[in-house]
This record gives sequence, structure tokens and C-alpha cells, in this order.
Amino acid sequence: MGWSTREVAQLAGTTLRTVRHYHEIGLLDEPERLPNGYKAYRTEHLVRLLQIRRLTRLGFSLSMITSMEDESEDLEETLLAVDAELAVTITRLKEARREIAKLRRQPAPTDLPSDISTAATEARLSSNDRSLFAVLAHVIGDDSSQHWQALLQDYRQDDATREFDALPPDADEETRELLAQRIAPQTSALTEKHPLPSGAAQVAGRQSTTDTLITTMLDLYNPAQLDVIVRIWKIVGLI
Repeated sequence: MGWSTREVAQLAGTTLRTVRHYHEIGLLDEPERLPNGYKAYRTEHLVRLLQIRRLTRLGFSLSMITSMEDESEDLEETLLAVDAELAVTITRLKEARREIAKLRRQPAPTDLPSDISTAATEARLSSNDRSLFAVLAHVIGDDSSQHWQALLQDYRQDDATREFDALPPDADEETRELLAQRIAPQTSALTEKHPLPSGAAQVAGRQSTTDTLITTMLDLYNPAQLDVIVRIWKIVGLI
């Protein structure tokens, strides 16, 4: 007699839509139809569905399952690829659990990695500066997290940086120049004490990274603030 599509899906612990999708991508053979037009799934179809479910739980993608055969020469290569992907996933999940544990011990905004977020909060960064660090941490990479954390731990808010945060877009030339002169010493000290690690510096030097950071800064800071930033960079020799 066989099973209907609904029945075989229930037996395999899946859904009608999933069974139909497997047919569409060639992962599951179409069963014969009864005289009344209904499909009649046999044991071979149920076993195949159970196999697919087992392999997807092990981490196999549907494309991998479609291309593999138990006796194929590349089965070992496929198994190694899946194992490598699982190892990466396990590492990522362990790191996620560590970060969640840190957040449970010391709650902090989630716009930045937990260690950087805590340091940014203690440094009393403005919302725009936090956003810039969020982009920096992303485009330069997770390996630079300790660098940003250490830099922020040495950063100090003062009257000059607070004036920068409140600087109007039409601030005059003298105001911008004096403000740059006042902020530059701290910027110079921070960049000297916390130079980018070589790997992060290489990423920071890429055109795509530069373009992303320029776009971000144009979004976050007004023309007067951008002018002050450029003046600071010139004073400390960054440009």
C-alpha cells in the first residue's frame, strides 16, 4: 500500500514542504502513484528521509548529501570537510558562550564585543564614537579586540573631547584649530602606546577598509568635527 506524503513526512519527523523540496532538488526519488493519482511512498523512501535527517543533524548540507554516495571515492573528503566545518562551529559557539558569561557577570551594551563595550562605557565614549569603534572592530577583525580594549582603558574624557562632541558644524577656523591642538597630545600618546598589530594594520591599509571607515565617519561626524580630526591626524603625523 505504502504511505501518503503526509504520512511518510510524519514518520520521518519532517514536513510536507520539506519532502516536496527534496523531490525538487533531486534528493529524494519520486514514488509511484496509485491508480487514484496519490503517491505511494515505500520503505526505501522512508529510509532515505531518515538518512537525510541524520546527515543534516551531523552537519551535512543538502548539496553535500545530493552529491555524495556511501561508496564514492570522495566520501572521505566530504566527511573531512563536514568535520572541519563542525570544528569551526564549535569554536564559534564556545566563544559565544564565553561572551554571554561575561555579559551575565558584567552587563554591557551589545553594540560592541563585551570587553571593548565595557572599556568604551568606562571611557564614556559618545554614541558616535562607540559606533565608529563598532565598525573598526568589525572591519579590522576580532583579533584586534585586545588592542581596542587596551587603548580605551587608557583613553580619558576631558574638556577638549567633550567640546569636540558638542562642536557645531559651523564652528570657526580658530575654534577648530585650538581644539585640534588640545586633543592631539592624548591622540599622540595613545597611538604611540597602542600601535595597531601588524596583521590588523595590513587590514586597516586595504582600500575596502579605508572606504568603509571614511563612509562611517562622514555619517557620524559633522564637517567641523571632521576638519578637527584631520587637523589632529596632521599634528600627530598620521597623515
